[in-house]
Amino acid sequence: MSSTQESQDAAYASPVDYDAYGTYSVKDAKFGEDGFERPLDLYPFRGRLSSDGSTEYPAEPGRYHLYLAWSCPWAQRAAIVRKLAGLSGLVSASYVHGERDGRGWAFREDTGPDPVNGFTLLRQAYDATHPDYPGHVSVPTLWDKQTHKIVSNFFPDLTIDLATQFEGLAEDGTDLYPPRLRADIDTLNETLYNDINNAVYVIGNEPDQGTYDNLVHRLFQTLDTLERRLAGNRFLFGNRITESDVRLWVTLARFDTVYYGLFKVNLRRLVDYPHLWAYARDLYQRPAFKETTDFVAIKRGYYTGFGKLNPYRIVPAGPVLDWDAPAGRDHLS
Repeated sequence: MSSTQESQDAAYASPVDYDAYGTYSVKDAKFGEDGFERPLDLYPFRGRLSSDGSTEYPAEPGRYHLYLAWSCPWAQRAAIVRKLAGLSGLVSASYVHGERDGRGWAFREDTGPDPVNGFTLLRQAYDATHPDYPGHVSVPTLWDKQTHKIVSNFFPDLTIDLATQFEGLAEDGTDLYPPRLRADIDTLNETLYNDINNAVYVIGNEPDQGTYDNLVHRLFQTLDTLERRLAGNRFLFGNRITESDVRLWVTLARFDTVYYGLFKVNLRRLVDYPHLWAYARDLYQRPAFKETTDFVAIKRGYYTGFGKLNPYRIVPAGPVLDWDAPAGRDHLS
């Protein structure tokens, strides 16, 4: 059944069916003998928002819509920034279903319909923007309701634009990317992406033992460095939450629940790091983080989505973590 036929037949995509549609694969990403790579040209839509109208997409209230998924860390970054920056009333958002067969992200009853276009498959947004789009369909996807096409699926820039381009329109927003810290944030963000955020995927899909050993030790060396940094700082840049905290947190939130077991990053757990674990709880207990987190959806999305790593798609019962335990970090403010 084509995506066009599906949209005409119902408000929702039909149930996940691996037998009929196969398992979703990330086109142009490398898995298997050559390990795993996430080339950034997988994300070709790179429109930029602007507060001054200098780009094709001026920051206007009500014009844009975010397509998100509860399980995806890149999407959760956008969801958190949307709330922290005070954009909930300016940029609308909706969620796709957390499990993917070969058709990719879809709208189903447990997460609701597409409120903007009535699509049943997110691929339809891509085909509407680029007819017969041949590439990867990803979240977050930022949609322009005025031009009826995708603005961006390029997650490195998307949260920066959300955090900075609605100044003067948003109410009670947190400045996540202050000018005086931008160079330092950019430098740390690059380390976080290479050594933590994306590293867990590289490690989890690495077929060579020696390479795996080197990569996993590098990841934990980076976590060790962050543990020391957070011993005397409430957040990564002192007493204020920045873009870097959002980027680190979405990986920490999935670390013990998913990455430790499924991706074999199991030298230590997050809960074995006193400062990182308390820092992660400190952030979680804030509405922007807690309200955009669904640990059940996260676990189910990963354990059903990585068929090569978990061919029977069994979702484990644990771990049980107390994210609401007092963080005890107020003294660092």
